[in-house]
Amino acid sequence: MRLLKLNILLLISVLFFASCGKSYDEQKKISVQERKRLHTEDSLALKIAVMPTLDCMPIYLLKDKQLYDSLKLDIRPRFFNAQMDCDTAIINGRVEGLVSDLVRTENLRKRGIRLDYLSSTNAYWQLFTNRTARLKHLNQLGDKKIAMTRYSVTDYLTDRSMDTVKTKAMFYKVQINNVFIRLNMLLNNEIDALWLTEPQATVARIHNNDILRDSRDFKINFGVLAFRSDLTRDKHRKAQLKEFVKAYNLACDSLNARGLAHYSNILKKYYKIDAVTINALPKLKYKHISAPMSSDIRLANKY
Repeated sequence: MRLLKLNILLLISVLFFASCGKSYDEQKKISVQERKRLHTEDSLALKIAVMPTLDCMPIYLLKDKQLYDSLKLDIRPRFFNAQMDCDTAIINGRVEGLVSDLVRTENLRKRGIRLDYLSSTNAYWQLFTNRTARLKHLNQLGDKKIAMTRYSVTDYLTDRSMDTVKTKAMFYKVQINNVFIRLNMLLNNEIDALWLTEPQATVARIHNNDILRDSRDFKINFGVLAFRSDLTRDKHRKAQLKEFVKAYNLACDSLNARGLAHYSNILKKYYKIDAVTINALPKLKYKHISAPMSSDIRLANKY
C-alpha cells in the first residue's frame, strides 16, 4: 500500500513537471509569435521622428486624440530630443518621415538620402542671450559661445546673423544637439547665447533672457515635414500618406480653433512644461499640408 502511494506521488510529479514543460514551450511559442506579430505591425505602421517642439504638435494631437481611421492608418511617432537622432532614424530606415528643417534635410539629400517634402511647418527660431551677461547687441558676441546644431537652420542663422555685424573678436559656435540640455545651459548661465524654438523659447523669455534675432526677420520658412521618397512608389504607403494628410489637417483646424492651452495635457506629457509656460505660449497658426517654397529650398541647399 505504501509502495502504491509512492508510485502514485511519483506519477503525479512526472505529470506535473511534464505539463509545466509543455506549458512553457507553448508560452515560448506564443511569445515568439507575438513578437513576430508586433514586429510586422510596427514595420507596416507609419513612423515619424518628432521632437519636443511645437511644430510637431499636430502629430502629437492626431495621435493622442486618434483623429484618423485606425483601420486605414497606424501612425507611430518616434520621440527624440536631438535632431541628429531624427536624422539617424531616417537614414537607418527606422522611420518613414521626420519633422526637421530644410538645411538639415537638404544636407541629408546631398548625402544620398532620398526625401520628398510633404509640407512646411510653422517653426521659427530665436537667438537668446544669457540674462546675466548683459549682451544686448549682436556685435557684443565677439569672443562668446553660441549654442547651435551643425548642418541645421541654427547653424545657418548664426552665420547669417553674424555676417551683418563686426565684432572685436571671433565668436564660437558650440554644438549642443539636445534641446533640453541647450535650454538648461541658458538657465544655468553655462552659455552666452543660443537658438531656441517653441516652447523652449517661451521658457527662456519667462526667465528674462534677451532676444537678439528672430528667423522670421529673414523672411524664411525652413520648418519642414519630409518623408522617404520610396513611400510614393508603394501602394500601401501612398494610402497611409493620404489618410495622414487628412488627420494632420484636422489637427491643425482643432489647434487653430481651440488654441494650444486647450491641450495642456498633451503639452505637459510631451514637452515637459508647466502651466505658467503654457499660458505664456504665443498664439501660433497651424497651416494645412502645403509644400515648402522652392525659394526656401534653394536657399537652404546653398548653405
